[in-house]
Formats: sequence, structure tokens, C-alpha cells
Amino acid sequence: MIDLIWWQLVALAAVGVVSGFLNILAGGGSLLTLPLLIFLGLPPTVANGTNRVAIVVQNIFALKSFHRSGVLSWRLALLCSVPAVIGAVIGAQLAVEMDDSLFKQVLAAVMVLVLLLTTFDPARRFQGCFSDHPRLRSILLLVGFFVVGLYGGFVQAGVGFLILSVVLMVGLDLVQGNVLKVVVVLILNLPALAIFAWNGQVDWLVGGVLAVGNACGGAMAARLAVLKGHHWLRRVVTLVVLLCAVRLFLA
Repeated sequence: MIDLIWWQLVALAAVGVVSGFLNILAGGGSLLTLPLLIFLGLPPTVANGTNRVAIVVQNIFALKSFHRSGVLSWRLALLCSVPAVIGAVIGAQLAVEMDDSLFKQVLAAVMVLVLLLTTFDPARRFQGCFSDHPRLRSILLLVGFFVVGLYGGFVQAGVGFLILSVVLMVGLDLVQGNVLKVVVVLILNLPALAIFAWNGQVDWLVGGVLAVGNACGGAMAARLAVLKGHHWLRRVVTLVVLLCAVRLFLA
């Protein structure tokens, strides 16, 4: 839908590497790519749909690395994916029906909300408090991942932080949480991408270039996540939150 010159394509792929790395280790990569796609000339709703191409490809490559490591629980991942997909279909449909000017305003508000949530982290006080209550834990996972899907289908940016908040509350560590995040985000974005594509809101060339970068960054991050473990990831999550906060304040 837009014509980019070679250096813009190179810059897009480079930002994709950074975005893919951040998305797999913590979240927030789309807080970089969505504004960039809009800056390059894509309408906001098309940027929202195009970004999903990179997210899907990135998570496929990361999933291969996590699967080989043996830390992936398919049963838990598929259980969480069911409500997430239902939410994603609703969220994506809301997004494609929204006009560009309104979506731009909503996106700005969402990014500020993500900033507040990641800065103050209200879920932190409940970390692990549901791990000894199986029934409440199951309810939280189902409701939490429906909300994750609804938000992820609508805008995607910052959905990783939301997923990590849910999984930490039920007692999973960050390595397990990141693996679960990769599977759920991949699965919920498949129907979301299909809805955006059906409505003509995907630029496949731009999405493909971004996907190359995201895939490289995601594959590298998946290996680091397993090798470095929980405590190293905690520092990365903190750093990503701070970087995203600075990016939002300067935007």
C-alpha cells in the first residue's frame, strides 16, 4: 500500500529485530513498531493489521526454539489459548470497524495506559497469591486470557506485559510465562490477522520485511530466555518497562 525506498526497508527490518527481541523476552515491541509503521505512511488501522504479520512469524520461530528446549507445556498453553482466541476475534472485529482518526486517539490512550500499568504494576501485590487455590487459579487463567485476547486482537501493543501479570499471579516464573506468552500470542493473532486481511487492512510487503527482523530477534531472545533463566529475565522486564516508558514520554 506504500512505497518504501531501500534504507527505509533496512531500518524497518532493524527495528523488527529489536521489537522481536523485546516481545519474546518481556513485551512492548509493538510500542516501537506501531508508531514506526504509522510514521512511514500506513493508516493507523492498516499499521495495526500489518504488525500482526511480524508477530505471527516472530512467534513461530521463537516457538521452535522453546519447543526444542523442553520447557513448553502444551496442555497449559492450549487451555489458555481458547479464551484468548475468543477475545481476539471480538477485539479484531472492533478494530477493523473503527475509523483511522478515532483509532489513532484510542491507540494514544492505550499506550498511556500501558505506561501506567507497567510503571506501577498493580498486579505485583498479588504475585503468586492464587498458586495454592486451583479453582481460583483456573478461573483467573480463563478470565485473564479472555481479556488478553480481547486486548491483543484490538491493538496488540503491550499485550506481553498483560500476559506476564496474569501468569505471575498464578505462580509461574518468567521463563514459563514467556513460553506461554509465545504460544498464546501466536494462536490469538492467527484469527486476528485473518480478520484484518479480509478487511484489506494488511500491507503484506511491509509486514514481510518487518517479519524478517522480528523473526531474527525472536529466535535469539528465545535461546537467551532459556539459557539465562528467571532472575536474568526479571532484570530484562524491568529494563523494557523503563525503555517503553521513556519512548512514550518522548513521543
